[in-house]
This record gives sequence, structure tokens and C-alpha cells, in this order.
Amino acid sequence: MKQPAFFATILIALILTASFLISHSIISSTTETNTFYVGVTFCGNTTAEAKLLIDKVKDYTNLFVLQSGAISTNETATTEICDYAVSSGLNIIVNLGVNWTYDRVWTWQFPWFESAKQRYGDQFLGAYYDDEPAGIQLDYDWFNFFLNYSSFFKSGSRLSILHQIFADLEEKMENLTRPQPANYDTEAEWFQMILESNGGHRSLRNAGITTFTSDYLLYWFDYLGGYDVMFAQFGWNQSYIQDIALIRGAAKLQNKSWGAIVTWKYNEEPYLDNGDEIYNQMLTAYQAGAEYVVIFNYPQIEGNPYGTLTDEHFEALEKLWNEIKENPRKLSKCQAEAVLVLPENYGWGMRHAEDWIWGFWGPDEKSPQIWEISRTLLKQYGTDLDIVYDDPEFPVADNYSRIYYWNLTG
Repeated sequence: MKQPAFFATILIALILTASFLISHSIISSTTETNTFYVGVTFCGNTTAEAKLLIDKVKDYTNLFVLQSGAISTNETATTEICDYAVSSGLNIIVNLGVNWTYDRVWTWQFPWFESAKQRYGDQFLGAYYDDEPAGIQLDYDWFNFFLNYSSFFKSGSRLSILHQIFADLEEKMENLTRPQPANYDTEAEWFQMILESNGGHRSLRNAGITTFTSDYLLYWFDYLGGYDVMFAQFGWNQSYIQDIALIRGAAKLQNKSWGAIVTWKYNEEPYLDNGDEIYNQMLTAYQAGAEYVVIFNYPQIEGNPYGTLTDEHFEALEKLWNEIKENPRKLSKCQAEAVLVLPENYGWGMRHAEDWIWGFWGPDEKSPQIWEISRTLLKQYGTDLDIVYDDPEFPVADNYSRIYYWNLTG
């Protein structure tokens, strides 16, 4: 007598499961659309907080980025949160901190990453490793750093962590023990070498684990340093249209993946922009071809159990989710029509006309011309423009219908 009810229950469960899987894979590969992930970061302190956030967003997101400093030192909590996220239908990207030296790999973190590939399958997307490498390069006070610590680079300085990190690179560091590198090419080589030789990053790459990080400029050089996926930081009152041009161009020519992470507009509460503006930023990134869109959810605001996110931000995420379901994009419409080619290894921040070059030099004789042509082309093409660098390894020919060089007309 109870069998019909039993089978009806099973049938309902199967229908609900199928519906859930369909809604969470819209965002999956077809001949016309590519995989798209949208979600939030968790930067809180407890598993309870993480589960509360997962329950809040699981019906209109498909990505959860574990980015908590407190959790990154706790293997049990990391696994518990990731288990819960995956069982809720979400894909995960996990940040477990930084391990600088190659010969002293994390105690449990690296084995955890290796096992995650089997434990979570395709729902484990990879490791978020380090943060803002190029931004730090441009904005740190390197003059005083090298003046005060150049002796640490000398052979035999065993007390120096810098010597331990770069012991295998000493023969290439002779020019870098003075306050200023020789030229832009030297600094570009140094920057790439630093990212490639970082112990944790190298271990992850050697194990075939996809590496993610975010930055707010010079994405081209982050990719050259070995990152598989870069997130452009939308925020800081910068032009996110320019960020799209820089990151998409770099990803296209170097055959990498890209996304956007919406971060702070303000340095105090409410930190994030309003929901309508964030929705517009996320939608623009999606329409421009981003494979990932994430909202940075930090810090924990008193009285808000979800961190920094408020109802208007959750509504923006749900609105984007519904837009994607109703209007899947065509990949052919995500490609830029035009490209601006900058000088090779020209590590200029481009945030304003007086920005730094590689953190050591102010604007040079090329900067005003690049600034003017980039403003003109961004105004003319908007998100139909990519910005790349002149590099024989990554030719622009046949990739764009209009090519503009920084010192010539198209």
C-alpha cells in the first residue's frame, strides 16, 4: 500500500534533482556558449558563517571561492566547508595561503589540493594562489626595499628568507641588488622569474592544478609568470572597460582564461558599490566573454551575518543568473574588433597619466602618446577593444580586424 507513495517520492526527487542540475549547468559548454561561473568569496572565520553564505546563494550562483585566512590554516574546516559547498551544487576555488620555498612544501595544504581533484572531481576548479602580484610590483616602495635589504641577496646570507627563496636564481640577480633595474626588459624578466620560481605556485603547476589570482593591472605579465586564470579587479574607481581590454587581450593571445572580481569602491563601509552598478559591471564582463564573475565579500560588517554583501548585492547576483539563463551569449560576439598594441615589456600602470612604470620609473616620453591613444580608442570602441603588448611570441596579426600601434594610426 505504501509503494505508490514511495515511487512518487522517488520520482519527485529525480525531477527536482534534474531541475537543479540543469539550472546549475546553464552555464555549461555548448557549441554557442562557453562555461560561465558566477559566485562570491567567503572571507569569514567559521564554518557556520560559510554554510550560512552557501545556503543564501546556492540557488543563483554556481561558484564559491574559499578565501578565508582563518580557515586556510585549518584542514578540517577547509574540508567541511568545501564538502558542504560541493554538495550544495557549487564549484569551488580554494585559497590556502602562500608557500614561498620549493623545498619546504606546505604541511597539509599541498596534499589537500592534490586530493581535492579526486574528492570533488570537476567541481574543484583550482587554487587561488597569492594576490595582486603586479599591483604589488607597481605600488610597493622598491627603492627603499633594495637600499635596506640588498645585502640579503648575497650568497651565504643564510639568515635571509630572500636568499633561500631565490638561491637557484642568484646568477640572474646581479643587476637587482641596486635600487633600480637596468631597464624595462630586465624588470619584466625579473617579475616573470619571481612568479615562476615561487615554491607553492610551482608545486601547483607541476601537479596540474589550475592556478587563479586577481590583479588590478599588468595582467599580461601575470599570465607570463604562469597563472592559468586571472581575475581583473573591478573597483577602486578605475575604468573597468580598460581592465576588460587589458585582461581579455592578454588572455586571448596567450590562450588563457579570464574573469572579473568586483571589489571595493570605498575604503570604509559600505566598501562595495550599490547593487545596480555591480550588476552592470558583472553583466558587462559576461557579455565581453569573461568565464568567471565573483563578488569579493570582505570584511565582516557588524550586524551582517553574510560579511559585506547586502540584499541589493544578492539581488544583483540573482538578476544576473536569470539574465544568463534567458539570454545565453554567443561567443562570436565576445571578441574584440580592434586592438591597441603597446611597446614590449612596457609595464606602465595606465591608471592615470602620471602612473608608475614597473614601480621604479615615472612616466616617460611614450606615456603621453599611449595615454591619449588609449583614451581615444576606449571611447570609440568600448568593450570592442583589446589592449596587448608587442611580443614576437604572441603575434596580433589575423586576430583582429583593426590593429593600432601606440605610435601609429590603425
